[in-house]
Amino acid sequence: MKVVAVSQRVDEFPERGEARDALDQRLVAFLLAAGCLPVPVPNAIIQREQGALQRWLDVVAPEAIVLSGGNDIGQCAARDLTEGRLLEHALTRQLPVLGICRGMQMLAHWSGGALKPVSGHVRTRHRLSGQIVAEVNSFHDWALAGCPQGFEVLARSEDGEIEAARHLDLPWEGWMWHPEREAIFAAHDLQRLKQLFQV
Repeated sequence: MKVVAVSQRVDEFPERGEARDALDQRLVAFLLAAGCLPVPVPNAIIQREQGALQRWLDVVAPEAIVLSGGNDIGQCAARDLTEGRLLEHALTRQLPVLGICRGMQMLAHWSGGALKPVSGHVRTRHRLSGQIVAEVNSFHDWALAGCPQGFEVLARSEDGEIEAARHLDLPWEGWMWHPEREAIFAAHDLQRLKQLFQV
């Protein structure tokens, strides 16, 4: 199985003085179904000391990276820093990356792209057109304001928003939908992930 580092959302519990990393068990199941071994990345490690996350990456030695959904960019500094470092690691080593929902937004943001608020994209479904033709779920309040430099659009929703993009030189893709939230994992999502990660 291919070892995949997976970023985690941060859930805050102020009444307990806790900030918890969290990963949907369905995302783990989706990655396992694609032949991957997911390893969650702890967000707090980047705040411990200089180079701590890099030492963690050196030990785990991921062969691919998934930037998961949840949280808005700017909501949790530790997560933003962690995902930025994961992308630097992937760039240096030419590792495949899949960004899911917020993860796609982070790919765009890290690459110099802008985001914009969007309506009609929460708890709904979209028909995609473009290089990816499918019906997908939608759970986001933010969208890409345009295609970031170095990327190409793979799919758009009916209202013209960018729903998938890929890097022109690196094995990096972003999907605005959540493949793990389908009752039965879509064959096209599993096939596309296997192709991207070369599983």
